[in-house]
Amino acid sequence: MDSPFQLVSPFAPTGDQPEAIDAVCSAFAAGKRYCTLEGVTGSGKTFTMANVIARLGRPALVISHNKTLAAQLYSELKEFFPHNAVEYFVSYYDYYQPEAYIPQTDTYIEKDASTNDEIDRLRLAATDALINRPDVVIVASVSCIYGLGSPEDYRRMVVALRPGDAAERDAVMERLVAIQYARNDVSTEPGTFRARGDTLDVFPSYSTEGIRIVFFGDEVESIHRFDPLTGRILADLPHAMISPAKHFVMPAEKIAPAIDRILAEMEDRVREFESAGRLLEAQRIRMRTTYDMEMLREVGFCSGIENYSRPLSGRPPGSRPQTLLDFFPPGFLTVIDESHATLPQLRAMYNGDQMRKRTLVEHGFRLPSALDNRPMAYDEFVARTGTTLFVSATPGPIELGLSGPPVKQILRPTGILDPAVEVRPLKGQVDDLIEEVRRCADRHERVLVTTLTKKTAEDLSGYLQDIGIRAKYLHSDIAALERVEILRALRKAEFDCLIGINLLREGLDLPEVALVAILDADKEGFLRSDTALIQTAGRAARHLDGRVILYADTITDSMRRMIDLTADRRRRQDEWNKAHHITPHAITKAIREDLQPAASSSGPTPTETLILREDSPSYDVARAIAEMEREMAEASAALEFERAAILRDQIYELKHAENPFRGTHQDNPRASKKHPQAHSATSKKLPWLRRAPTPGKKKKK
Repeated sequence: MDSPFQLVSPFAPTGDQPEAIDAVCSAFAAGKRYCTLEGVTGSGKTFTMANVIARLGRPALVISHNKTLAAQLYSELKEFFPHNAVEYFVSYYDYYQPEAYIPQTDTYIEKDASTNDEIDRLRLAATDALINRPDVVIVASVSCIYGLGSPEDYRRMVVALRPGDAAERDAVMERLVAIQYARNDVSTEPGTFRARGDTLDVFPSYSTEGIRIVFFGDEVESIHRFDPLTGRILADLPHAMISPAKHFVMPAEKIAPAIDRILAEMEDRVREFESAGRLLEAQRIRMRTTYDMEMLREVGFCSGIENYSRPLSGRPPGSRPQTLLDFFPPGFLTVIDESHATLPQLRAMYNGDQMRKRTLVEHGFRLPSALDNRPMAYDEFVARTGTTLFVSATPGPIELGLSGPPVKQILRPTGILDPAVEVRPLKGQVDDLIEEVRRCADRHERVLVTTLTKKTAEDLSGYLQDIGIRAKYLHSDIAALERVEILRALRKAEFDCLIGINLLREGLDLPEVALVAILDADKEGFLRSDTALIQTAGRAARHLDGRVILYADTITDSMRRMIDLTADRRRRQDEWNKAHHITPHAITKAIREDLQPAASSSGPTPTETLILREDSPSYDVARAIAEMEREMAEASAALEFERAAILRDQIYELKHAENPFRGTHQDNPRASKKHPQAHSATSKKLPWLRRAPTPGKKKKK
């Protein structure tokens, strides 16, 4: 059977990539369930991974252990498969404080979170692609093992329309409301629709483009895809499949029985507490559950509704949650990238979640069924997945125990050798580091520095900045999309030195980094194990003059294993280069604009930073309006009504300027980045175009 995947690449497999691809595909063809690819940094593991996906021809789930690496993998696979559906699925929380209770101090901590709408849209795009297409690659973090709602309910509630179908406009609107869409005749926000005469415009929650449905009486006359900002028709559609606006959707007829089940469970729990003389807990669980059910009846939602997911879905007690994996068809391929770090994380998620929730249940804050709102246990994950490829430069005992000897890919097509390793004393390590960073900056090279704590990373970054070195820090407290932006800025030479802890390890593709400095390298432990040291050193393995400096007074066992392995790989690469007459050459890799492949041409993503000035080379009227509308909404939500009003007036004047979309800009308003007509149409009338000031803040002179 022909593969539905079309791999697009300017280069063919080389080095030991062809042998690795053949070995992995042959293992799976022979019926093996697990296979491990041991590939050194810079050997093209992602390209090998893409070739395996294309050759097997199955939907694929690629799991990474952190969002930063997932974003990089997503961008790379999007380039390899431009004609297929490559989607991004990570946690949409920029900040998350889970609900918890500390009995020792009688402290209840309420759930607090801030979500990212753009990541939510990408998550919805992932599930939409899975139910509509066979050629799907989903790049996900470990959030893919958390409950997501029933895929059966999700599929059953999809609104499917074709031209010629008998359908009333009002009936279609009712179906849209049932799948969590809201009517909004003013704004064009994702997850809304508007009705104007016989035309119904739908703005899917998973897309930046709209769907226009035109009715003729009680029949669908035509369906179009259009630009929400300009109203321009982009394409005629033979059919429309509008997926629900939220993952947690449920037919109305299921809600009432679910509420009855929840109240029955509450009564049983109250009797248990009262029989044990725990009247406070009995009152607490009765008040909370009764209030939540009243909210669910009246508005269809309540705070913490995910804790009722098991009775709402009708699952039996103790059953596993339905996750992103349940949206995949049988026989899909699972790729676990950086498996030495991802597999332990998958194994640990369940136990940590259960410990926190059991305390809440024991003290009457949640019903026992809340324990089933959880991530999948590791055994459940293994049972749901099938053919699995582990990918790592340092595979661990778990994957090697499952797959046996790994398929090795240790030669770099570029001929670049592993970085040279040097050990220097701890005394004066900061002063020595400063001199090294300055030398690298003079040569237009970038430096990565790893510390042991977040505080050290922040303090060292601040100190370097104070003495005139362009430095920044990166750690887990920084939002996912901001991390991507920081790494992109490093590649663009907006600063010279990046300081981090554990995020500067697996998989980060930074060809401009020539030096990796590891402070306190002899402090044996997780952050200074041989695996961690090898992975960190690998960040300099894409540069011709890559070097690693270990600051240590003693050479630990982990350091020795790392030094010996690196020396062996340098020797083998050098022998291969000489045998094949290869001269090492530097990697040239385009600098991607964040998750830019995720955004359609119809609008910017919230990750974009626009400089809205008429002399800006990236000035674009349509994108300026979209950005200003987003800022206006944020200002209004923050009660900054004066600023919101200023933005509103500027948007109105910009939209009604003298035909700013004329000429080729009208044909493709977002494709032109420097269109002279669009520039002149607005610059004369709108010299004020810039970010609206925040009231109460003065500009610095």
